[in-house]
Amino acid sequence: MATEQQIRENLSQYRDPLLKEDLVEAKALKNIELSDGEARISIKLGFPLGQYKQQLEQDLTDFLTKLDDSLSYKLDISWRVDAHVHPAKVQAMPNVKNIIAVASGKGGVGKSTTSVNLALALSALGANVGILDADIYGPSMPIMLGTQGKNPETLDKKSIMPIESLGLQSMSIGYLVKPEQAMVWRGPMASGALQQLINDTQWKDLDYLIIDLPPGTGDIQLTMAQKIPVTASVVVTTPQDIALADARKAVTMFNKVSVPVLGVVENMATHTCSNCGHEEHIFGQGGGDALAKEIGVELLGSLPLSLNIREQTDAGEPTVVKEPESEVTQRYLDIAQRMAAKLSLESKDFKVSFPSISIENT
Repeated sequence: MATEQQIRENLSQYRDPLLKEDLVEAKALKNIELSDGEARISIKLGFPLGQYKQQLEQDLTDFLTKLDDSLSYKLDISWRVDAHVHPAKVQAMPNVKNIIAVASGKGGVGKSTTSVNLALALSALGANVGILDADIYGPSMPIMLGTQGKNPETLDKKSIMPIESLGLQSMSIGYLVKPEQAMVWRGPMASGALQQLINDTQWKDLDYLIIDLPPGTGDIQLTMAQKIPVTASVVVTTPQDIALADARKAVTMFNKVSVPVLGVVENMATHTCSNCGHEEHIFGQGGGDALAKEIGVELLGSLPLSLNIREQTDAGEPTVVKEPESEVTQRYLDIAQRMAAKLSLESKDFKVSFPSISIENT
């Protein structure tokens, strides 16, 4: 009869395709109970599972049975997103467990579209998600979420409530100014406005706050990395050489401020002709994969150049919401889950789990 230690050793041979390591090494195995020829195994992962839960249960049961069929296996698989350590020497934000910055070295690579669809994908997987539009000069989130013209409410005249739409909590300077108003501000003013947007918003129990950074590596980006508790980052690029060169600069910036880069998302990787169905790499092939290998991170996934993605986002109905069963939505879900799984392996911030203690004389 198999022992608990043998089952643990068998589990250590199963390499999870999302975590890229075994469940024992990832500290996901919580308990093993043996009783009457049955092994009850409790596993808790640190990222939203969505439909992957059923697949993992089946794959893991088949794997263990193949190694040792003297037992029947009953798996209890659950998940919980924990807060993770951030490199900035600033206080963690209340009600926000993790902040993920989405960046690109240059504009025009579809970073904002990617940000909003990844946020919606995390929400579809079961997480509580918010998104912050950090582009002070050219906010686009109100259009993408169909919330243009809405104004945040304040309950105490000191902080503001996020705008809720499509299952996301969102905040943008675009909610506070007229659409045609230009923000003619110098860098420090824009950086100060960004800090206020983040800190003065009453976020509600977020597992993830996605921050859509403007392109480049200037004041806004440095403010985010040094004065906001950013947990990790993701870099969006297209396969063309000029975009890859600028994406390297974004990675270098995050490395300098010790913000982990979870991976690279390759956008506009292929285009499929609407007439003949021919698929072509019009911006080059393999650039995102080469960049990921060069900087030592994972290629989280590739997305196509698609007219539907552009039209749906412009209409305030991003692809993940408009076409939840489509192949493109599945790609966004896969990328979001790989991103969250990668983050779950980072060091946890246990201080967030403890309430503050104050002692008063009575």
